[in-house]
Amino acid sequence: MSQGVNASEVTQMEAPSEAVNPEHGLPENFGHGLLGRLLFWIAVSFSTFQIVTAFGIPLDRPILAGVTLLHTVGAAFVMWAAWLAALRIKGESVANGALALLCLGVTYALILKFPGSLPSQVVRTLHVGFLSLVAGAMLANHKARTPAARALGWLIGLIGFLIGLYHWGFYNDLVSRAGEVTQTDLVVGITAIAVLFYLVWRVMGPALPIVAGFFLAYCLFGNYLPAPFDHRGYSLEQVIEHMAFGTEGLYSTPTLVSATYIFLFILFGAFLERAGMIQLFTDVAMGLFGGAKGGPAKVAVFSSALMGTISGSGVANVVSTGQFTIPLMKRFGYKAEFAGGVEATASMGGQIMPPVMGAVAFIMAETIDMPYVEIVKAAIIPALLYYASAFLAVHLEAGKAGLTGLRRAELPSAARALKEKWHLILPLAVLVYLLFAGYTPLFAGSIGLALTVVLILAGALALGLVNETVRIVFWVGLGLIAAAFLWLGVALVLALVAALVLLSLFVRGGRETLDACRDALADGARQALPVGLACAVVGIVIGTMTLTGIGTIFGNWVVSIGKDSLILSLVLTMLVSLVLGMGIPTIPNYIITSSLAAPALLSLKVPLVISHMFVFYFGIMADLTPPVALAAFAAAPIAKASGFKIGFQAMRIALPGFVIPYMAVYDPALMLQPVAGLAGWGYWVAVAYIVFKTVLAIVLWGAASVGYLNAKMPWWERIGAAIAAAFLVLAAPVTDEVGFVLAAALIGFHLWRTRRVAAVALGR
Repeated sequence: MSQGVNASEVTQMEAPSEAVNPEHGLPENFGHGLLGRLLFWIAVSFSTFQIVTAFGIPLDRPILAGVTLLHTVGAAFVMWAAWLAALRIKGESVANGALALLCLGVTYALILKFPGSLPSQVVRTLHVGFLSLVAGAMLANHKARTPAARALGWLIGLIGFLIGLYHWGFYNDLVSRAGEVTQTDLVVGITAIAVLFYLVWRVMGPALPIVAGFFLAYCLFGNYLPAPFDHRGYSLEQVIEHMAFGTEGLYSTPTLVSATYIFLFILFGAFLERAGMIQLFTDVAMGLFGGAKGGPAKVAVFSSALMGTISGSGVANVVSTGQFTIPLMKRFGYKAEFAGGVEATASMGGQIMPPVMGAVAFIMAETIDMPYVEIVKAAIIPALLYYASAFLAVHLEAGKAGLTGLRRAELPSAARALKEKWHLILPLAVLVYLLFAGYTPLFAGSIGLALTVVLILAGALALGLVNETVRIVFWVGLGLIAAAFLWLGVALVLALVAALVLLSLFVRGGRETLDACRDALADGARQALPVGLACAVVGIVIGTMTLTGIGTIFGNWVVSIGKDSLILSLVLTMLVSLVLGMGIPTIPNYIITSSLAAPALLSLKVPLVISHMFVFYFGIMADLTPPVALAAFAAAPIAKASGFKIGFQAMRIALPGFVIPYMAVYDPALMLQPVAGLAGWGYWVAVAYIVFKTVLAIVLWGAASVGYLNAKMPWWERIGAAIAAAFLVLAAPVTDEVGFVLAAALIGFHLWRTRRVAAVALGR
């Protein structure tokens, strides 16, 4: 970064004293001492297990002369153990190495039972088992105040892991007696639900367990309710079999997606962050927008949009980019509440920002059986409009408050940043290409992750090449090899990674780079906690829907309202999403609301993907909505302001974006969905028209919200702007024409009035 303002300086000025992840309220480390190191290696083993199962490499396939990867890895473990024994004989400490060998050895043993490919059910149950172990141990290491409490936390985590081992060890038996449960199965199933409820309560708060508990209680006692809410009645054995075994409850589609796509993309983001992607995004954003009116806030919006391309977690975006942008905005005149609100609003948009988007996008693709690339296509214009609305809000706020940008001498060069770190964009570019070329997200994510590791390791090797020409030849050659391996398969890309790992052991700085990769594996496991645990517990809701059919009752109610007024059904769905989101994360919010309301919207002739995107969109907005605005409270310690006040500011900033999903319902072209009777150029003209209309509505809504356009607006101009925007949103006859006329009249009068006032002030 060039001379001037930099992230580390500003962060040191105002960063909170303790780094705590707002999604699970636990520090961003694994604890101290032997138990901390043990948990660290458990997290590394967890990520290793997920990589092996996600990449789908047949480990029992012979490589040479009947020798398989399993044989090779087993021999490596034996050599490792012998080396540790030799070190111990010499009197050296081998505790850390022994813990690593033990934990990774457990992962090796888990895979050894199913060397060809682990069954999906086993992957899901072990995924939840690892999550339980890491969560219980994190609580023990960080929140336990006594040895007994610490032991209890580890015990609960181990019980959760043993439940996963039960499914792993008795997989064939469980499949053969599917639909029936033994007494042991019953105890294991009840324990699994109890452990997850406890861990989610402790890690994420009581809201989600309470909601899931109500649904579970409905399964058991709903037959006593009056019609139409009653059902035929289910025994405890039936409910536990449905919820804790099979693929309808704890191990339903969200857990499958968490164990494959989501975990892989979390690791992808973790490795890119380790490679320096956050610094690149911040430098580019500072260079492009730091000098504009209200520049620091625009930097926050743009850098968060860039972060959204690789991180699907809004709260993670707040914590990462907000450490720099929030203090910077405060330094240049923005109020603390507004600075936090800008960062919270911008960061939450990362969940709808392609190509990675949020975990919900992967769950949506599986739920509605649609290729992930189609979800990306539907999201891209609304995502850009969302960030445009946030950008507009900070621009208007800056104009209203008279805030200027940073001096050009203080800003880094965007061109120089790209010149120095352009190679970090390559994995993202490859990911986008593979997604749009029709490859599965799993394959695209695997290749993207592998290439990111290649770049990190190769970067350490390149530092040892003094001659610039040799360095260029090295990078070009490595690129060609990676490209060739890409088309030959992910296994050969991993072979390239393995070769670079071996080389890194013998070059200066290589071991430090390997340590960074190892730490990224551990970080990914920790970051997956809130997502994975939420996916498992919300499976209770899905299981209730499939077992009892309660979703049909709610859906019929929404349909009965929508027959008279579609807008009322949309408002009702929005309110349900916002209310649910005040207490639970986006993933369970989407799953619950989409299960209840999305089928009803589909019955009202709202296209499938748009009905789900509508729910998804307002599930995101719920994280900005007080009293439980997760993104706002994540920004609070950085901004040193009230989370409630930040939440209200975030709602005001995001308000223009509320019109986007409504307009998509009435005109599917906004989400690039087919429109009856339109094709070719006619379709793209319709897309351009709805985008223009939406942008105009956003401008009007933003001006009404902030009270500023070209100058401060009196109350009647703000009301007029809101009315004009409302007409543009509605899709009734002649509402567009009325909206355009009102908008033209209002904007024209506002410009004439402000110019006249300016002329009078100059004495003309």
